[in-house]
Amino acid sequence: MSAYESTGEFTIEITPAEGLIEGTSRFDFSKLWTGAVDGTSAGVMMSGGDPAVGEAGYVAMERFEGTVDGRAGSVAFQQIGAMSGGEASMSYAVVPGSGTHELAGMEGEIDLDTAEGHRVTLRYTIPD
Repeated sequence: MSAYESTGEFTIEITPAEGLIEGTSRFDFSKLWTGAVDGTSAGVMMSGGDPAVGEAGYVAMERFEGTVDGRAGSVAFQQIGAMSGGEASMSYAVVPGSGTHELAGMEGEIDLDTAEGHRVTLRYTIPD
């Protein structure tokens, strides 16, 4: 296994969808990724709680197709976020076992910076 760190950005289009569980909201989304992480992804996000008062949470799953550092394939990403007392936390990771083609065996985490758009740092390992 070799370890890497790559950066990129994405733009996102979010579309409200019919909620699946009472008291939650659902959104479908698509992203266009550029940089060392280059491609497209699509996914679903569900949220609950009341973000207006600083108490909420969400989960999201998406499928990325494209290249990471020139390696072509697809991989799934998962996000889990929470807000309590107005303080936010988030985990954004590669789903183990989800990689295909040259991304097979990828594992890792994504740091997301939303200060100016959606900038990401992907820290990952992949078989040699």
